[in-house]
Amino acid sequence: MPRDDRAECGGLAKIAFYSSDLPSMKKYMCLICGFIYDEAAGAPDEGIAPGTRWEDVPPNWTCPECGARKEDFEMIEF
Repeated sequence: MPRDDRAECGGLAKIAFYSSDLPSMKKYMCLICGFIYDEAAGAPDEGIAPGTRWEDVPPNWTCPECGARKEDFEMIEF
């Protein structure tokens, strides 16, 4: 029988989500100046909403610190 991860909360069913079920958000660093683009935070001042994946950032987007191109960024792990 499948596991039911719903819990009653004030008459509403709440479904539990596990981080392993969702792809993790990544970070990318500008190789020119060290600016870090965090997918979870986005870049709201540059019109990039929080949660925007790197592949969904427009190809003509540039680093807000030094103007480097998207190609000048590399994924990093902490």
